[in-house]
Amino acid sequence: MTCEHTLCLTCHTQVLSRDSRARAQWLAVDRRVSWKTSETALVICDMWDAHWSRGAQERVGDLAICINQVVQAARGSGMQIVHAPSETIGVYRGTPARERIARTAPVALPLPVERPDPPLPIDDSDGGSDTGESSPYKAWHQQHPAIVIDHDRDVISDDGREVYSFLRQRGLEHVIMVGVHTNMCVLNRTFGIRQMVRCGVDIVLVRELTDAMYNPAMRPYVSHDEGTRLVVSYIEKYWCPTIGVTELLQAVCP
Repeated sequence: MTCEHTLCLTCHTQVLSRDSRARAQWLAVDRRVSWKTSETALVICDMWDAHWSRGAQERVGDLAICINQVVQAARGSGMQIVHAPSETIGVYRGTPARERIARTAPVALPLPVERPDPPLPIDDSDGGSDTGESSPYKAWHQQHPAIVIDHDRDVISDDGREVYSFLRQRGLEHVIMVGVHTNMCVLNRTFGIRQMVRCGVDIVLVRELTDAMYNPAMRPYVSHDEGTRLVVSYIEKYWCPTIGVTELLQAVCP
């Protein structure tokens, strides 16, 4: 059963400021927003069924269970679900969820909004696997089966212009992003945070429902979880706000 209502969320960002002695510092800034669920989409980025890195695959398996809980609640609240398992879309050809968005008439992309784009705070030049694998290959075939696709209501796409066109034609003004990997696909896919921000889309990242490809043996030599936290912090500073999963669940399940 779908029950549309208003999402009341706290968007967390960081801004560069100066203290009383003119010393630069990052300050946390929270902003309350109210979004209609009927005007909001939840985009699931690259939550694949398999991965060339064992560590990445294990974490995605755990994350998929949590994401599916959010998906079920979000869908029931009237939110649009967009499944975006890149490089596997052929598997879904002919399904209602795929055809629903594939029929969308293209909308011209706006001129990109320029943003500062400094280097990431982590070194992922080795591919980011923390379990010893060093030769990436396409191991994925479809979205992780723990994330249920509702073919009567959801859509499936990995094409940024297609997703953008669907958002605009359906009056979807806000995007909530979940999935992996924070420093790679979540930021860089054509439907990812960088492109959506440059197109003027109002987008946020759920900070607990993402994971970075980071090997603690690489700079800045911190734990994997801390590496993910650093990338999330980077996104808050330069790209878009983040929200918490607990508040999101409370908002969609009042």
